[in-house]
Amino acid sequence: MQPPGPAPPLYAPGSGDFTFVSSADADDLSGSIASPDVKLNLGGGGGEFIKESSATTFLRQRGYGWLLEVEDDDPEDNKPLLEELDIDLKDIYYKIRCVLMPMPSLGFNRQVVRDNPDFWGPLAVVLFFSMISLYGQFKVVSWIITIWIFGSLTIFLLARVLGGEVAYGQVLGVIGYSLLPLIVIAPVLLVVGSFEVVSTLIKLFGVFWAAYSAASLLVGEEFKTKKPLLIYPIFLLYIYFLSLYTGV
Repeated sequence: MQPPGPAPPLYAPGSGDFTFVSSADADDLSGSIASPDVKLNLGGGGGEFIKESSATTFLRQRGYGWLLEVEDDDPEDNKPLLEELDIDLKDIYYKIRCVLMPMPSLGFNRQVVRDNPDFWGPLAVVLFFSMISLYGQFKVVSWIITIWIFGSLTIFLLARVLGGEVAYGQVLGVIGYSLLPLIVIAPVLLVVGSFEVVSTLIKLFGVFWAAYSAASLLVGEEFKTKKPLLIYPIFLLYIYFLSLYTGV
């Protein structure tokens, strides 16, 4: 009985596969590995590819490929300027109409002037009133803006002391928008300025118009019998605004 011969190899490597050699023959082996021809898709839509540079390949092989990533443009950065500044022209126009036409029968939701205050609309009204009050003396502009800010603060403090639930931003917006009646009567005063009686009546009408528009928004039912304590300083505030315009 002959001893069994060596078993046939289970795997015979071909010409394109790895060949296992003994450690004794390993010293005689030499060779090199070609760098892969990596191509980068530029995403141009046409399926075009270009060969990566050696620096790009080096960074990717060392794990620094994130340095080559390009972030997509954030749509939040492409907002229009008015939206970026939080300026709503339609909202400002609606509030102007609410102030100029304060009668409830007209159907305007006038509470939006108080409940949804903004800054740019009242500021534009105050600046416009300042411009027509110049008469060559620029100090009037700073006075009007100062009276708007600190006068609104005084009305706000009185309203809070009297128990009103109102914020300073709401008072600032209502007082600023309610200067519009004084702007409306300004060109009329230029025409009838020589008629003292008519001019006085128009001034009183403009002050009452502005004070009523502001008081009807700020003086709510929570004041009850204390309404005159807040309406009176509002009325005086608009008299002072008008005096800055007329130069009295």
